[in-house]
Amino acid sequence: EKTKVTIGESTRLFPGAVVGEQPQDLKYSGEATSVEIGKNNMIREYVTIHAGTPEGGGITRIGDSCLLMAYVHVAHDCQIGHHVVIANSTQLAGHVEMEDHVKVGGVCAFNQFVRLGQHCYIAGDSSVNKDVLPFAIAQGKYAVMRAANQVGMDRSGFVKKDIEQVRRALRIVTKGGHTVEEAILRIEDECEDSQAIADLLKFAKDSKRGLAL
Repeated sequence: EKTKVTIGESTRLFPGAVVGEQPQDLKYSGEATSVEIGKNNMIREYVTIHAGTPEGGGITRIGDSCLLMAYVHVAHDCQIGHHVVIANSTQLAGHVEMEDHVKVGGVCAFNQFVRLGQHCYIAGDSSVNKDVLPFAIAQGKYAVMRAANQVGMDRSGFVKKDIEQVRRALRIVTKGGHTVEEAILRIEDECEDSQAIADLLKFAKDSKRGLAL
């Protein structure tokens, strides 16, 4: 079976990009799987985006208005949201999930099944083997969350009160000396309700790999 590729309007593929080739997974045996890419994306030189596998749902997805810089690799079954920027030579293993507005520096590496929350920022030359909460900045080998992405939130139009509550919540997680479960309870008790805090808490509760601490 041949893989199927769907590409939205105004998405541009630059020379050398390979999209929809068979996954680099030894369990894959030629099943019909696919790649879905949305609108207004820039897929730069020598980017590789591989089709999904039956075990991973069969589809590798990229949303709208993303920039994948040269030599980025997106492995099978990755799920990338909208307005994501991934800088040069970054490598995604299979099943990585990136929510909307994620920004990734150059020469980063992501273990399989890692999840990145919305509006988080991964500093260049980082290796990520755990989940990164929404709105966090993470850096290192292996990367740990170090602060709130206050600049990114401000540029995206979040109000100051919400940014301050997210900063407070992330300090509880990263510097409070608590288990994740204890940190969640403290955030629920101490931080004002907002959509951003609700999204952060849901992501933390849903994490299967554990958080990057």
